[in-house]
Amino acid sequence: MKIAGLEIDLVRQRMRSLRLTVYAGGRIRVAVPLHTPPAAIEAFVQARRSWIEQHQQRFAAREPVPTPRYETGETVPFLGQAYLLELRTAARPRVELQPDTRQLHLYAPAGSTAAQREAVLTAWYRQQLRQRMPELLAKWEPVVGRPAAAWGIRQMRTRWGTCNIGAARIWLNLELIKRPLPCLEYVLVHELTHLHERLHNARFWGLMDQFMPDWRTWREELKRVQLAPNAPPDAD
Repeated sequence: MKIAGLEIDLVRQRMRSLRLTVYAGGRIRVAVPLHTPPAAIEAFVQARRSWIEQHQQRFAAREPVPTPRYETGETVPFLGQAYLLELRTAARPRVELQPDTRQLHLYAPAGSTAAQREAVLTAWYRQQLRQRMPELLAKWEPVVGRPAAAWGIRQMRTRWGTCNIGAARIWLNLELIKRPLPCLEYVLVHELTHLHERLHNARFWGLMDQFMPDWRTWREELKRVQLAPNAPPDAD
């Protein structure tokens, strides 16, 4: 529907306040409490029109990401650095990182498909993230003052991280292993902070300032990444 001259996906649901999201691709979603009057919705959108247009322009400026084939000569990301991929033939699929030469050797059987090579690299990414998590939890749980009862890694298309507050369980997006390490730490701290405060309110962001004063820098870094066409702009 059109609200304040903009095409809006309006969702009415049980909630306390109005919420606005601009997605990659420019789509606008407004979620409102069930009985919010149209005039209040119109005023809410109009007051944020400049913010909406800025985000739409930022998304429109992004260059399309080419579909990788995982072949020699391509570059692949790891912890914020670009590595030159070299495809090598081997019966046992594996990945070997060469930090000195900034190369990543991907071993796969002759005649492997792009999907099969991607699976090899994805398994390696998962292993790398899993290996780093215990040390990162040991660093940040004392700072935040809330331990995670459990954690896991998911390939998520719409979130950098999520938190099940009742179970004190956090999930991190596998894509974080491609970003600079402080981005991973920001999402980890973000999810641990939800164990103090469920909502993204002033208390939550105040705690983030206390635990990780430079968190805004790393959130902005992640905002430059398009997870998927409908991905929201932040961790949840």
